[in-house]
Amino acid sequence: MATLEDLGVSAFINIVGAFAFLLLFAVLRIQPINDRVYFPKWYIAGERKGSRSRSGARGVGKFVNLNLWTYLTFLNWVPGALRMSQSEIIQHAGLDSAVYLRIYILGLKIFVPMTTLALLILIPVNVSGGTLVDLRKEIIFSDIDKLSISNVSPGSQRFFVHLLMAYLFTLWTCYMLYKEYDNVAFMRLHYLASQHRRVDQFTVVVRNVPHVHGHSTSQTVEQFFQRVHPDHYLSHQAVYNANKYAKLVKQKERLHNWLDYYQLKFDRNPEKRPTTKIGFLGCCGQRVDAIEYYTERISQLDKKIAIERERVLKDPKAIMPVAFVTFDSRWGAAVCAQTQQSKNPTQWLTEWAPEPRDVYWQNLAIPFVSLSIRKLLISVSVFALVFFYMIPIAFVQSLANLEGLEKVAPFLRTVIDIKVVKSFLQGFLPGLALKVFLYILPAVLMIMSKIEGYISLSSLERRAAAKYYYFMLVNVFLGSIIAGTAFEQLYSFLHQPPTQIPRTIGVAIPMKATFFMTFIMVDGWAGIASEILRVKPLVIYHLKNMFLVKTERDREKAMDPGSIGLPETLPTLQLYFLLGLVYAVITPILLPFILIFFAFAFLVYRHQIINVYNQEYESAGAFWPHVHSRIIASLLISQLLLLGLLGTKKAAYSTPLLIFLPVLTLWFHSYCKSRFEPAFRKYPLEEAMEKDIMERAAEPNLNLKAYLADAYLHPIFHAFEDEEMGQVRVDKGESHIASPIRSENNSPSPPHYVYHYEFEA
Repeated sequence: MATLEDLGVSAFINIVGAFAFLLLFAVLRIQPINDRVYFPKWYIAGERKGSRSRSGARGVGKFVNLNLWTYLTFLNWVPGALRMSQSEIIQHAGLDSAVYLRIYILGLKIFVPMTTLALLILIPVNVSGGTLVDLRKEIIFSDIDKLSISNVSPGSQRFFVHLLMAYLFTLWTCYMLYKEYDNVAFMRLHYLASQHRRVDQFTVVVRNVPHVHGHSTSQTVEQFFQRVHPDHYLSHQAVYNANKYAKLVKQKERLHNWLDYYQLKFDRNPEKRPTTKIGFLGCCGQRVDAIEYYTERISQLDKKIAIERERVLKDPKAIMPVAFVTFDSRWGAAVCAQTQQSKNPTQWLTEWAPEPRDVYWQNLAIPFVSLSIRKLLISVSVFALVFFYMIPIAFVQSLANLEGLEKVAPFLRTVIDIKVVKSFLQGFLPGLALKVFLYILPAVLMIMSKIEGYISLSSLERRAAAKYYYFMLVNVFLGSIIAGTAFEQLYSFLHQPPTQIPRTIGVAIPMKATFFMTFIMVDGWAGIASEILRVKPLVIYHLKNMFLVKTERDREKAMDPGSIGLPETLPTLQLYFLLGLVYAVITPILLPFILIFFAFAFLVYRHQIINVYNQEYESAGAFWPHVHSRIIASLLISQLLLLGLLGTKKAAYSTPLLIFLPVLTLWFHSYCKSRFEPAFRKYPLEEAMEKDIMERAAEPNLNLKAYLADAYLHPIFHAFEDEEMGQVRVDKGESHIASPIRSENNSPSPPHYVYHYEFEA
């Protein structure tokens, strides 16, 4: 079990590490050669043209900052991160980014008063309990545990203080959640109302289109919506499955990258032709001229691409029972998206189309029948993965609880008793090991969500975040407590009567706060500091810049700003809310660690959102209901754990009074759900009609059909154009290549643009 000295070692390592990361970042960010790594957002916005044009530097100064004064102002990024207002952030980075930052502000609003009360009231009550001193022969504990509820004697009247604090903390948390939900809902509605015109406001995705004998899918969609929505239906865009074509295009891109690499290598050294081996991964086989080899492979692939393209265009089986349907008004689209279209509830399924940037094109080609099977298989896989990770979690806990292992395995005592080794193993390594085990998990869960078949990037990220949250709850939180308690008190479990085991667990659970303190320092202090340094993007950019970049366009491609990463950051945030709410009453000394995380992370992510991240889509804060629900879940978990803990402490008078807290919390959640959630799920018809009337009055000659024609142009369609292929049209289900195509204004009938979607297994 981590002692005060062990936590001191961990704090020293993490603070020094965080300071080193920040210092290194402050130096690297002012170097002209790294400008595109640390300020890509401004390059994308066109407000930054490179350090050379701004400073007029030449020679060495083109790559290295020679102005010594700027090194003395290495912390000027801090006020820069705080200077931009919320409205400016919304305009600069979007509402999703602004709402994301508000989660950190919410954490500070909740935990600052709670920390103050807990430190001033609860810790003195716990310290004066003195129970652990009497149990030193039965229970393994450290001086830090004397600050927890475990130090209060069973049946003590002091538990009424903890009960009162539990009520105060719950009421304060609910009040702040209500205020924040109200603010975010208002921000969302105001943001949507202030948008001049968005293509997704007029477009609906229709899935599971039924097959009608003698009619193509395009004809079926057109006839159905002309009959059901005769006054507002405008046109539709069919969906094609171009699996193989997309794979061939990606393969060609990879071959082109290698050809560019070897061509650049030859240009730098014309006297020597580059060669490569044609065996497995270029490690074996015959050695050939690399440029000729890749040129020939690309030529062969071009023939396959042409054949596959023709097959996709001519094969009627390539069309999928999915379509984008556009309407001539927001009101018409809202009615269609939010109502049942057919007496058969499994057909003609409609929902709002994501904005074009948000569409995950590959999953639109997944047959509707397979979606339920996919979700079942992924649910089973996630369940298995959660319990598979119990093994490394248990191993991490064995590192955090060396005393328990010493009693069971005395042969380890020689190594464990070395003071420096013991402090490192208990104070730093457990948190680091857990961080490493969790590193690849978000990517795995995102792949699982893609397999499930969600059609937008925002929904994919929300589902991946949900899976990661359940994983963090079961493994990181509950798994650490259960496995840690078992390791800590293993000797006691084996040598005491069974009737005493619940009492031992009740005393031991609060002691796991020391492990979570080490985890917060590794993940929430040093981890956040490493986030701002951007080591991986920095290395990748310079490697690409060294070997692949030949033009300014190549340099822009090498500059990958990335995004906030909601599938990982949201569950991590929710874990910190859970830890803070659970241990606020039980072990309040953990709260200052939580506060440092929220304050530091808010500063870092504000800087990253302003200067680095380029969000792939804009969902107008659609993830907020999930954040609210999981903070409510954290409240419920904290109340139930406190209820069970007081039950083991024989607090017969105070424990029953806690039963009302979960009931009140659930009622509050139900009220917030009915009060605010519709703003995140539906589009009010009243507002849609008002927007339509105002737009018609302001722009009576608007050609909405032309505005929506290319709104959802799929990336694969751009690939067709790159290969000098004309635009593709489908009129009543018959496909042909039109060159040239008639303009939208001269077309006698609504055109039905065909887009080709890649299927991902």
